[in-house]
Amino acid sequence: MSIRNLERLFAPRSVALIGASERPGSLGATLLRNLTAGGFRGTVHPVNPKYTELGGLPAVASVADLAAAPDLAVICTPPETVPSIIRQLGEKGTRAAVVLSSGLGQARDERGRSLKQAMLDAAHPYLLRILGPNSAGLLSPAIGLNASVAHSGALGGRIAFVSQSGALMTGVLDRARSRGIGFSHFIALGDSADVDLGDVLDYLASDGATGSILLYVENLRYARKFMSAARAAARSKPTLVLKAGRADSGVRAAASESGALASMDEVFDAAIRRAGMLRVTTTEQLFAAVETLAHARALHGKRLAIVANGAGPGVLAHDALVCGGGVLATLAPQTMERLASLLPAGSPPANPLNLFGGAAPERYRQALEILLQDPETDAILVVHSPTATVASADIAEAIAPLARGASRNVLSCWLGGDSVAAARDIASQAGMPTFDTPEDAVAGFLQIVQYRENQHLLMQVPPSVSSIGASERGTARALVREALANGRYLLTDPETKAILRAYGMAIVETRGAATVEEAVHAARHIGFPVAVKIVSPDVMHKSDVGGVALDLDSEQAVRSAAQRVHKRFGELRPDARFEGFSVQAMARRPEGHELILGAATDPVFGPVILFGQGGIAAQVANDHAVALPPLNVVLARDMVSRTRVARLLAGYRNRPPADMDAILATLVQVSRLVCDIPEIVELDINPLLADASGAVVLDARMRLALADRSGSTLDRLAIRPYPRELEDTIDWNGGRLLLRPVRPEDGPAHLRFFDALTPDDVRYRMFVRIRELQPSQLARFTQIDYDREMAFIATRPGADGLPETLGVGRVVADPDNVSAEFAVTVRSDLKGLGLGRILMEKLIAYCRMRGTREIVGEALPQNNRIIGLVRKLGFEVTPTGEEGVRKFRLTLQ
Repeated sequence: MSIRNLERLFAPRSVALIGASERPGSLGATLLRNLTAGGFRGTVHPVNPKYTELGGLPAVASVADLAAAPDLAVICTPPETVPSIIRQLGEKGTRAAVVLSSGLGQARDERGRSLKQAMLDAAHPYLLRILGPNSAGLLSPAIGLNASVAHSGALGGRIAFVSQSGALMTGVLDRARSRGIGFSHFIALGDSADVDLGDVLDYLASDGATGSILLYVENLRYARKFMSAARAAARSKPTLVLKAGRADSGVRAAASESGALASMDEVFDAAIRRAGMLRVTTTEQLFAAVETLAHARALHGKRLAIVANGAGPGVLAHDALVCGGGVLATLAPQTMERLASLLPAGSPPANPLNLFGGAAPERYRQALEILLQDPETDAILVVHSPTATVASADIAEAIAPLARGASRNVLSCWLGGDSVAAARDIASQAGMPTFDTPEDAVAGFLQIVQYRENQHLLMQVPPSVSSIGASERGTARALVREALANGRYLLTDPETKAILRAYGMAIVETRGAATVEEAVHAARHIGFPVAVKIVSPDVMHKSDVGGVALDLDSEQAVRSAAQRVHKRFGELRPDARFEGFSVQAMARRPEGHELILGAATDPVFGPVILFGQGGIAAQVANDHAVALPPLNVVLARDMVSRTRVARLLAGYRNRPPADMDAILATLVQVSRLVCDIPEIVELDINPLLADASGAVVLDARMRLALADRSGSTLDRLAIRPYPRELEDTIDWNGGRLLLRPVRPEDGPAHLRFFDALTPDDVRYRMFVRIRELQPSQLARFTQIDYDREMAFIATRPGADGLPETLGVGRVVADPDNVSAEFAVTVRSDLKGLGLGRILMEKLIAYCRMRGTREIVGEALPQNNRIIGLVRKLGFEVTPTGEEGVRKFRLTLQ
């Protein structure tokens, strides 16, 4: 993943158009018109051997004839010419190009390579970044750049739109312009041969001109890269996704119910939730959500109070809230008492609160003031229908100061057209998300709720090392290796349960039996009553073929039942393999809920975990949720809450709640199992029987595959876990310090650490003077992706009992893991005690372990401590012409 040279792509000072033309309707003519008519502040150089002048600009015949290397090249020539043009540009010094030419993936060069690969090979030596091929171009309105085939330009603004569809570009631009919506960047990715969604997200996350990011996604190829960039972007600014292809085109082949149930779109949705982004389903929702989230304040709950000047609008908002899964606030008694004084006699207050048609501005103001003080309310929706007696603008003026200063979200809905336009403007300027209808307003509130919940999930960083002991993990791995060595990829129920038992899951006692008499012997050992089930790799649902017999309370009953189910199985499925019987102790849990837990492997995102309503009707009920591992208890609880069966598990009537801790523990253990053993590609636990006394596995099956040994066992996970194995406790300055990777919850301690730095130390670290960390900077420092960046902190409990950060060492590697840039900062009052060296040596050891070839860095010439430290550690120190900045380099390999 890299943002190298992307500033040349999105903020160029000069552009060369290769393939420029004056032929009407041609691609070259369209691009030239857009480049020259958009008000680009840089220079434009047309390149075409047929012309000496184009669009009033001097034209040159070839790249070699350009007087200087342009920052950006826009290429619209025939596909066979593109690789050589890219090579010439790289030699010239250009470092970014947009390739609009299509067909490079299909055509071949004289060496048999696709032209797309030949293009990438030509760019690689020069680190020349390519947007496309088959891109519709890009727009950066702030600098007047329109290097696209769009029929119109874009208004300036703070929204970045990134699309995998060029065809969507013109429609979205038209719609946005008609609504006055502006953009910082508008980017059509094309085939993403080089610059892809992950690279662009990374760039936009740190782009000061961009306040929010909108994505139109059709497909993904590199899940880890996308998730890494998406999580980084979503931590600093609202990031919204419109995904095409929500309907699966068919049932995928799977050996498990989990594999059949976990659709690709559900997995994508789970990834978006985990990345802290918000998914919408229409372009209208996409732009509406941007406006809503731009004004949204912190949300600490999802209880909504509704106030309106009529029963009808209030009821419409209430219905939309309830049907959308929202929560209507139950107002506190003192709130109800205060609201009663605002209403006519005989009109008791309620939520929604009806102020009646003639409600004066002061009544609205008082009602909002009271609701803002209600302890049971998290947000307020104000709905107003125009009346002949009260101007809507006066209502807006009355509530605007309260909304502007409120710590909670205040949303407004102004029903009507021109008569309420002024009220909408006033409300919007006061920071209130403003809507045309009650339903739209409630949808906006629910978007805020979902976005905040996703942001909470983003903060979860489960550990990479499970709490299961090494011997238990070894037992499970040995069972998997034995099965694979014997050529068995679909494990039986007893074999699967042995692996689950090693991971601490409660298992109903189960024994395998090859014959009827062995089944009788197994039942005698287990104790009666028992259940007998056939074992066949070709049958997913044993009950469908008469392969289950329950409540067998004697040896004769077991013998008869085993013979009966074997015969029945042979009659119904003569084509299926019979591998014996599974004999189980009967689980006597009359109030138990049948659940399904499982794992499957998505072709893009890798392992996924599934939870839902189980039993023989699991696929018919279709009540399940999907999540990406690794899971912790918080993530597992969120997963359970997204199913309908969660309401049953909470208890009802005389049925006590199920043991949720046991269910969550089983989910977490399934996640750990899948993370630890890459050979497990599918797993079904169905049913997991859960009641008030716990959760026990009744039936289970597992599918294995040979693992890819080309990389780490964690490489197949879309999200890199917190690397607990890198923690280290050391003696320092008469006490004990913990050196460990930074975590999101270190944010408060990191702020205190920053506040303890002197202004000079801040300048040495940042190269500029900064008085305080902005939220986006704090997120950038503490919410890292452990796959492409590492930050170690030295921490200990402070005098107040709170953890304190004493020093930070950070390293960021390039995409090829060739070079990694470091930074080390020690609290100003602790310098000279050796902590900087400890952190630096930790970084060097980490980079050696990862196979990084070199570590580089830089410092101001006044930063004598770091210069002296790196010299002692063997770094080369080289002065540069940039204010005497010192460059550091340590060769590791």
